[in-house]
Amino acid sequence: MKFPSIRKIGSSHAGRIALVAIPTGVVSAILMGGVAQGAVPVSFAVSGSQFKITSSQLEGTGFSQYSGTAKGSEGEKHSVVMANIKDATLADLCQSAVTDTPMGKVGVLITAGGGKEPASAKNLQIGMTGLEGDAEFKNIRIGVDASDVNTKEKGDKGDFAQDSDTVSITDLKQDSWTTTASVFTLKDMKLKLTDGSETCD
Repeated sequence: MKFPSIRKIGSSHAGRIALVAIPTGVVSAILMGGVAQGAVPVSFAVSGSQFKITSSQLEGTGFSQYSGTAKGSEGEKHSVVMANIKDATLADLCQSAVTDTPMGKVGVLITAGGGKEPASAKNLQIGMTGLEGDAEFKNIRIGVDASDVNTKEKGDKGDFAQDSDTVSITDLKQDSWTTTASVFTLKDMKLKLTDGSETCD
């Protein structure tokens, strides 16, 4: 899998990004079967629908990224970018998923972290296909071997990867297949069943 380059990067490594820095993408256990307590990653068959996540501000420490796959219940494989973040916070978190049913489209919309305390997560691992936002990395290493990244979870030897001490993303938008976390906290969470027209865009 090829990774797009970072555009408009300055000395602080800040700029508009796509498929380079991965947001924490924390998800409700109601939708994604996230792990409340325990080791990650968790291997599971993904549903036939991706989900969207947005946040006005992500702050994370202990970041790495490399290519991977997500397997569906029928055995099909989806190419994804895997990311690990040890600790993260997300302000104004929004997550939406839409599914086709015999009764038409049904959506779930979840919001959290819109007050004084943002949503937070520990030991995140994410498999995603798209990301936009303004990002800044500290002590970034691009082109490191995936088996030698500075996080507990690692990729396959010989694969392209990158890591950094911290990652900060403003106005992030993400499309994802999977998210797991060992601890996942949603402050002021609200969940709403929709007709699929309300999404986190």
